[in-house]
Formats: sequence, C-alpha cells, structure tokens
Amino acid sequence: MTPQQQTASEKEAHLYHREREHQTTLRVLRAYPPGKASFKPHETSMTAMETAWMMVGMHLGPDDIMAAEMKMTGPPPAPKTWEELITTYEKAHAELVRKVRAMPDDALNGTIRVPVAKDRMEEHRRGDVLWYSLHGMIHHRGQLSVYLRMVGGKVPSIYGPSGDEPW
Repeated sequence: MTPQQQTASEKEAHLYHREREHQTTLRVLRAYPPGKASFKPHETSMTAMETAWMMVGMHLGPDDIMAAEMKMTGPPPAPKTWEELITTYEKAHAELVRKVRAMPDDALNGTIRVPVAKDRMEEHRRGDVLWYSLHGMIHHRGQLSVYLRMVGGKVPSIYGPSGDEPW
C-alpha cells in the first residue's frame, strides 16, 4: 500500500481492496471455459457455475448495506450462461461499490443482523460484514481457480505468477 492508502479511512481501504480483487476476479471468470460450467471435481462439490454464483452472491447482499438486518432469502437463481454470470457479477460489484461509497465513514462501526446459521441471526459490525463478504468472494475465487486448472483452462496470475501466466 502507498503511504496515502495506509492513512485512508477504513471505507476507502475497503473500496481500494474490493476494486483490486474485482479486477482479479474478472480475469479468473473470463479465463474459465463457459462450456465447462457444469464441472464439479467431486460428487459433494458445487459445480463451477454454482461456485462462481457464490462469488456473485457475496456482492448481492444485503440489498441495503445500511439496513438493520440482512434478509434470509437466499440468492436469486443462477444465470443460464457464463457470460450472463459475468455481466451480473460486474453489475453487482458496481452497485455494492456505489452503496459503500454513499455510506458515511462512521457507518462501518454500526451493526447489522446477519444470518450465521439456519434460522439464526447475530449482530455484527457493518465494516466486518463488508470485509467478510470480500474474503468470502476471494475464497470462492480460489476454488474456481482450481476448477479452472482441472478443466484445462489457463490460470491467470492472482497474487503472483501462475504456471500459465508467469511474470
């Protein structure tokens, strides 16, 4: 991080990291062969489409980050095509960034009730929920990058060189 980013507000730091991860995620999504969206490495694993949709879902909730409680409605149905998934991801990212930018900086210290288990809600700091959603998206992107290798795709550089994209 630059010295300016080290003194940024938590909200500015979050937006900076979210944008960096967004660009990397787009590269992974665009590298994945759309014809292999139904691939799953094990019978208990999610398909590539389901895994990628989890990444999108990390951007879809809550509908209103300033709300007092996240609704336990579950994600909307996944798109039919990989291209539609990428478009939905880009729109969801832009909308979440817009909502976070509109928040007062101190709103990150407020709380929001979030689902933590089936039929169970807990109150968590709003800023922590935003970071959790970013880290959850990164986790699912890592899973998808393994799928990408398994289906013969080329894994882009994520945090450093990959076997397919050396520096």
